[in-house]
Amino acid sequence: MPFAGRYRVYENGDLRRITGDTVRPGGFTLTGRALVFCSFTPGARVLDVGCGTGATVEHLITRYKLDAVGVDPSPVLLEQGRRRCPGLPLLEAAGESLPFGDGEMDGVFMECALTVMEDPDGALAECYRVLKDGGWLVVTDVYARNPEGVADLRKLPAASCLTGAMGGRELKKKIERGGFAIVLWEDHSRLLAELAGRIILAGGSLEIFYGHSACGAAQGRDIREAIKKSRPGYFLLIARKQGVGSHLPERSARLG
Repeated sequence: MPFAGRYRVYENGDLRRITGDTVRPGGFTLTGRALVFCSFTPGARVLDVGCGTGATVEHLITRYKLDAVGVDPSPVLLEQGRRRCPGLPLLEAAGESLPFGDGEMDGVFMECALTVMEDPDGALAECYRVLKDGGWLVVTDVYARNPEGVADLRKLPAASCLTGAMGGRELKKKIERGGFAIVLWEDHSRLLAELAGRIILAGGSLEIFYGHSACGAAQGRDIREAIKKSRPGYFLLIARKQGVGSHLPERSARLG
């Protein structure tokens, strides 16, 4: 359990004041892109894994009329979401142990969530289980454009999507081993750069802000070096649950 006991960056109120309740680069930009691509019909059953305060769940329900539900292991974030929007369907659960039946979901969203899972393979297995055959898996997250820097990211002192970032090829293989056919890969690293710019305007830089929030300035140098070496990027990946013998075409950019 590589992140057990670590400071959780995504529970940081200062970060939330910069990013908004979605706590990810681009906010709902890629959520909307995925919804257009997947063409969910109103009433489709959709799960947001790692929902935080439930901003995406609320967005899916109110704007897209989906039957959405969210799960998150953080009681702190869930309570904030319930205070903000009473009655929002949010459950306390880990991505590795989803409280739903087999084949119950038309779609599963994991936005800046897979890389903070204690067991990413276990979480993908659970996503596969709860999805209907042909159901959609939507993943947005940080990845290491230089995979040689991944080992240094693992040593960082806080649990965040940066700490658990993988190289693009490793990530793709992990998704495919989980029984999914990747049909779309898009690099959206500009959204990460835009977030860095917003953090700079708020009085720091991405790596310095991360260092102060997680462990104080003393370890800031190691954090900056890890970020420099790994060259973090940001992506949108859409995949479908494969049935036995099914073959779905992939529409993807070359992985870094």
